[in-house]
Amino acid sequence: MGQSGGICSIDLDEKDRIIVSLFEKNPDISQAEIAEQVGLSQPTVGARISKLKQSGVISMVAGMSLMKVGLKLAKVDVTAKNSVELLNKFKACPYFLNGFVVSGRENLCLFFVAEDASTLDAIVDKHIRSDPSVVEADLGIVMSSVNEMIQPLRLSVEKGEKTPCGLNCVECGYYTSGRCLGCCASKAYKGSF
Repeated sequence: MGQSGGICSIDLDEKDRIIVSLFEKNPDISQAEIAEQVGLSQPTVGARISKLKQSGVISMVAGMSLMKVGLKLAKVDVTAKNSVELLNKFKACPYFLNGFVVSGRENLCLFFVAEDASTLDAIVDKHIRSDPSVVEADLGIVMSSVNEMIQPLRLSVEKGEKTPCGLNCVECGYYTSGRCLGCCASKAYKGSF
């Protein structure tokens, strides 16, 4: 394993890169098929796959095709005084996909998903732009993608009175004015997803 700027990295040889590439193309590929394509024995491929999984290079995650189920994806670039604190605010949010602390003027990049653009806009207004540590927030709705967007989602099966962030949708102006469908973890949710 290599070390770069305090971040631990895994040294991958050509065979490892081919194995990872094959899994990206087909997560259900068998070890025998990989062995044939890589030119190694099946037990050797099995040991490499095990090593790649243990090190976190390969991870199998179930997800949904966002565009196929009609969900909208938002990318929010944020300039915040405390990017890590703002990022942590969304850990339990069912609309939150992922976030990255980045270099540059915008120091945070967040990804959200919802049934409609209006709900995404309401999330950004209510939870990001109104935050006193936020200097600037730029919302962009993804219109298309080159590759299919398969993402793990936190589907809320059991609905509560309050949302994971502690708000009550029926008391929110965005919800009562029809600008937001509400939180999908709330009993007040008006969406169909």
